[in-house]
Amino acid sequence: MSKALEVAQTQMGLQEIPKGSNWGPHVQTYLASVGIDFPASWCMAFVYWCTSEAAKMLGKPNPLVKTGGVLRQWNEINPAYKVKGAPQPGDIFIMDFGKGMGHTGFVTKVYDERIETIEGNSNDDGSREGYEVCSKPGGRKISTIKGFIRLPF
Repeated sequence: MSKALEVAQTQMGLQEIPKGSNWGPHVQTYLASVGIDFPASWCMAFVYWCTSEAAKMLGKPNPLVKTGGVLRQWNEINPAYKVKGAPQPGDIFIMDFGKGMGHTGFVTKVYDERIETIEGNSNDDGSREGYEVCSKPGGRKISTIKGFIRLPF
C-alpha cells in the first residue's frame, strides 16, 4: 500500500464545518497545503496534503504539482507518473467533467471494471462537491476516469 494512501485512510470521516461550506479545521489544513486560504473545492488539496505528509515521513519531495486544481495536476504532472494500463491501489484517479471541473482521490481496490476509492470533498453519493473524506460505496467505473497518477511511494 502506498504511504499516501495510508495517510488518506487516517482522515476517513473528517468533514467540513459546517457541512457544505468547503471550510473547517481539517479542510483548511488541506487547502493551506496548496496555498488556498479561502473556502474552495478541496479534493485535489486533500490528495496533495496526503502525499505531502507521506513524503515528509519518507524524507522525500512531493512529486505532485502544488495545486488545488484537478485538471491542472493532470496536465502539469511529470508524464512519467501517468499510468498506462490497469490502475492499482494507491494510484490517484483523475476525473474530467468538462468546463474545467474535475474530481480526484485515491484508488483503494480494483475489481472488474470498477475501483473503490478514498476521496475528499465527497459524500456517500460520490459527489465532487460533498462535505467529507469518504469511500464511495460501490466504487466508480474505470471507464469514467480520465487517467491515473502512480507515485513512487
